[in-house]
Amino acid sequence: MLQLPLACISGIRIVRKSIDARQRQIHVQLLLHVFIDEPVPQCSYDAPVYKDVHHSRHSVLIVGCGPAGLFAALRLLEEGVRPILLDRGRPVEQRRQDIDCLNQAGCLNGESNYCFGEGGAGTFSDGKLYTRSSKRGDIPRVLQLFHHHGADDSILYEAHPHIGSDCLPGIISDMRQTILRHGGEIHFDTQMTALIMDGERVLGCAASDGRKYMADALILAIGHSAHDTYEQLYRQGVDMQVKGFAMGVRVEHPQRLIDRIQYHQPERGPYLPAAAYNCVVQVGGRGVYSFCMCPGGQIVPAASRSGLMVVNGMSVSLRNSPYANSGIVVEIRPEDIPSEFHAAGGLAGLYYQESVERLCWQHSGMQMQAPAQRLTDFVQGRRSTSLPSCSYAPGLRVSSLHEWLPETLRSRLQQGFRLFDKRMHGYLTSQAVVVGVESRSSSPVRIVRDPETLCHVRFSGLYPCGEGAGYAGGITSSAMDGMRVAQSIINQFNN
Repeated sequence: MLQLPLACISGIRIVRKSIDARQRQIHVQLLLHVFIDEPVPQCSYDAPVYKDVHHSRHSVLIVGCGPAGLFAALRLLEEGVRPILLDRGRPVEQRRQDIDCLNQAGCLNGESNYCFGEGGAGTFSDGKLYTRSSKRGDIPRVLQLFHHHGADDSILYEAHPHIGSDCLPGIISDMRQTILRHGGEIHFDTQMTALIMDGERVLGCAASDGRKYMADALILAIGHSAHDTYEQLYRQGVDMQVKGFAMGVRVEHPQRLIDRIQYHQPERGPYLPAAAYNCVVQVGGRGVYSFCMCPGGQIVPAASRSGLMVVNGMSVSLRNSPYANSGIVVEIRPEDIPSEFHAAGGLAGLYYQESVERLCWQHSGMQMQAPAQRLTDFVQGRRSTSLPSCSYAPGLRVSSLHEWLPETLRSRLQQGFRLFDKRMHGYLTSQAVVVGVESRSSSPVRIVRDPETLCHVRFSGLYPCGEGAGYAGGITSSAMDGMRVAQSIINQFNN
């Protein structure tokens, strides 16, 4: 294309890569930087420069070591501000052991699981970095920081970047070392138990280790599953609102079937990745859509405490499982929450979410076996007599989800699956299994903050942040929000 001798080309770097499979002839689309008679730079971006903050004039307390908290800490280090991070869970190395025990023996550690622990909920549930939140921050910078800490080059150019649950823990560990090496602090197995305030000024927090942590500002990056922390904050008068969220089920197909549907051919061949899909339809004025689709993945138990049943999906970097799973969820607006939960005020959505998870636990036989039903049986409203094979390690329990899911969820899901099949012929099949429930797609709570300063509307020095505060929805958008909040605090220090 360049009409140049091959010897002139000193290097090629992929800038963007995507797959167009809309037609039978599949195209891999590439945008390239070609270097001609010139040296190839080692890196395509400016590497971050972190300052030593051992003796910094300012410090910021960060509650939560998920992407919002970690990326806030990294941004503070760039400006010479000392971050002090608290996380109720454990470091990724120990957290992996707790998750293995959960998968193999059904032993749930309420403080170290798929939701709680270093890296947040995304660390062991896939590591997908794709987001549509381009107006909320610098997406390329988030990807560059992941790459700087060990992620594969592909995340810099893939249209739908993905790290994988086998690789992301090592990257999170490297971020931890960056923070500690430059003078930050990280305290694991340490849950915030109360805010410490002087009037309407937040000075720090008390924690489960008996200590009091004080700082110039406090970032709340608690994640979407910290229900007890929401309750503690609510008791202390922290303003919260009911926020729209979504609940539904997780559906799993054979990966070969999804490949055949998406690539329009019997086998995908060696040069195409495991096929993904993205479906959105309207049913009864509410969205029904796929969420956290995991090609070549597996379904995992994602409850954060006993007495609740929640499932999620994940995949490793190779995405080589014979299964494809996705959350299929129904949009829930504040007015959709049943009236019996309205007395809870800003926590109404959270308690509705819990009630569905508790109902699912009861239908699981009150163990880690997840209630499940063949997809065709669920849609047609009949009981399943058997189940297809499934990736969910603790095992499935035959259950008629169509009989006990709330009617507004059940009816919209059933119609949604019928509409999906019209767009992806063959999707609605008895080879697929529906597993309950997928309920943690986003937080049902918003902790109210000023849109300009990003500080809480009532308490100065308190900065709600990330998915748990209701301002993000995934790893990348949470990381961007963490950096935005950190920058707002830095601006306050500099004024």
